[in-house]
Amino acid sequence: MKIAIDCRMLGSGGIGSYLQALLPLFIKYHECLCICNEKQLDQVKSFSPHQIIVCNVKPFSIRELFFFPIKIARRINKCEAYYTPYFNIPSGVKLRIYSTIHDVIFLDLPELVSKTGFFVRKLLYRYGIFKSEKVFTVSNFSKERILTHLHTKKPIIVTYNAVPSWLRQDPYLPKEITCKEEDQYILFVGNIKKHKGLATLLDAYGYLIDRGFKRKLYIVGNAENFRTGDKEVFDYIKSFPEGKIVFTGKISDSQLKDLYYNASLLVQPSFYEGFGMPPLEALYNGTKVVISDIPVFREIYDEYPVTYFKTGNSDDLADKIEMVLDKGQELSSLPDKYTFEKTYEIIERIIERDYESCNCS
Repeated sequence: MKIAIDCRMLGSGGIGSYLQALLPLFIKYHECLCICNEKQLDQVKSFSPHQIIVCNVKPFSIRELFFFPIKIARRINKCEAYYTPYFNIPSGVKLRIYSTIHDVIFLDLPELVSKTGFFVRKLLYRYGIFKSEKVFTVSNFSKERILTHLHTKKPIIVTYNAVPSWLRQDPYLPKEITCKEEDQYILFVGNIKKHKGLATLLDAYGYLIDRGFKRKLYIVGNAENFRTGDKEVFDYIKSFPEGKIVFTGKISDSQLKDLYYNASLLVQPSFYEGFGMPPLEALYNGTKVVISDIPVFREIYDEYPVTYFKTGNSDDLADKIEMVLDKGQELSSLPDKYTFEKTYEIIERIIERDYESCNCS
């Protein structure tokens, strides 16, 4: 079967990582036509796809929605199916479309955007579902929220997310952190949007410093982005003693892996997630985790050795950080619930079943 795959989100955060892990599996088992922009061309070529189309039209742009290049659409329409790791659907694509909605955060938390932004996003969600044969998502929580807000009768299929192989250390190897306590660190991986709960972590970290806590707080990201994205949080960070909070800046995949492995603890204080990858990535690098007690984390991490704190409660978070660092967590055995092979098998089975059904009829 020939499948067209939209690769224009490669390198774009979690969605890019999701596609990067699935793409080699698609290419291994099917003839694939990959759509990417010029900057992604070398990366896509490294996967050795059967065909590549260079397309510099941005996802969700007016041009994609209404004026997508006819020549590119014609080449896509010669395939049997079109897969996108997001829910952006180019105009002129007329074959069976399979898309992915990772979450509906802007519908659940409309305060994150303007009224116009909320309206536009809801239209785009509806359009993506309308154009899709089937829609994939990454948790039962996200599926329930999609159905609640968008009231679709289209099948919503849970595939879950996973840790890519390059990011996994052997969880059974013992890890020893031998540097001085003041050179050790706890880790936050995420953006500065309010639903990520960084302000709660900063409050908790302040309480810990008052108690004599010596470890640093590492934030994966660039300080400049924090200053322009959330001035209140950035000013709060500047109030901490010099050197206590460290911004990593933009880092490579190997640097991220090292940060996970060498951290004393990862804290994920989110108020909302569609899946929430950093705790899983930390666990598979032998690092303890403390996470907020939100429904999706209860679903995803049900069988994992994690410690929950009361969502938004910085006092409880500070106590749980101290408790885990003092008593530890048992990380000698982790369940193998989530793999990209399993994710791919679900997606492939759905696409192939529809293809066979269409041919039989």
